[in-house]
Parts: sequence; C-alpha cells; structure tokens
Amino acid sequence: MLDNAESRARISGLVDPVARKLISFGVSPDAVTWAGAIGSVLTSAIFIAHGRFLLGALILGVFSLSDLLDGTMARMQNRAGSWGAFLDSTLDRVSDSAVICALIVWFANSKSSLMVAVASLALVTGFLTSYIRARAEAVGVECKVGFAERAERSLLIWMGMLLAGLGVPVLSATVCLLVIASTITVAQRMMFVRKQLSL
Repeated sequence: MLDNAESRARISGLVDPVARKLISFGVSPDAVTWAGAIGSVLTSAIFIAHGRFLLGALILGVFSLSDLLDGTMARMQNRAGSWGAFLDSTLDRVSDSAVICALIVWFANSKSSLMVAVASLALVTGFLTSYIRARAEAVGVECKVGFAERAERSLLIWMGMLLAGLGVPVLSATVCLLVIASTITVAQRMMFVRKQLSL
C-alpha cells in the first residue's frame, strides 16, 4: 500500500526515525522487504482465510509499512538500486495474491461459489495490471497510467476487510468493485501502450 510518492512524503516524518533505528540494529532493507511479505502471507492464511477480518486488516496495515521502510532504508544507506526494486516488486505480488487467495478460501468455506469466481477474477486482473506495466517497460514504454494502481487496489480491499471486521457487510461488494477497477486499469494500460507504440 501507499506506493505513490505523495503518500510517502506525507508520512516520511514517521517512517524516517524507524528506518534509522532499524539500520542501527543492523537490519538490511532486503530483510524488511522479506519480513513484510512473509508477514502478509501468514496474516492472510491465519486470519483472513478464516474470516477474522478486523485483526487481519490491522496486522496487514502494520506489515504494509515495510513498503515504506525498505526504500527509505536503502536511500539512507545509498543502497537503492535495481535489485531492491526488483525484490520489492516481486514480493509485492506475493503479498497481494496471498490476500486475494485467502479471500477465495473464505468465500469457498462460506459456500459462495459466485464470490469464489469473482475473487479469482480479481486475482487475475490484479496480476494483469502489473504484467502489462512490466511488458510495456520491456518494450520501452513507461506505463504508470490507470484508474487503480497498486496503492488504490490495496487500499480498497483493505478498507473492505476492515469494515467487514467491524460488522459492515461490504466485503463482497468491495471485491466486485476491485474487479471492475482492475479491469478498467487493464484496458487503460493496453490502450495507452498501443497508442505509445503507434507513435
């Protein structure tokens, strides 16, 4: 979550002291990236898959800070580079898919075959948005456009789980909205790349 520059700038005052403390303990940026991903996967499996959405969302919110900490630590140590960006992007996909897979398990246990299908579609469209950007960059097109980038998609599903944990029955609607937003983003990115390559 919060993988855009504006959001990072707003909370850098909170993140920087934590980053410095971790560095003083000898913790590497890569270790923080791995910890965030592993924590997200475990939280998804232990809490979200079993319908404990409030606790799951709160814990995921904590682990999402790794997205901010690892980059901040790397910059402080002048270690920001291609490997860190690659690892971060790869493990982001792991974390995102773990959450959606956990929701698929919960919908399946709830005997909601329709929502299993919808959540599965959310998983596919989420991967497609990232894949299109990666393939676009491979052919020389910077593709950061779209209605719902990772930050927006992550925040949307996080809010849905948080509200569901508080007793507000919006989770199914949130997953449906996630599919719609992701599908729009896929279409926007495909059209953008097509236009750029036709220039």
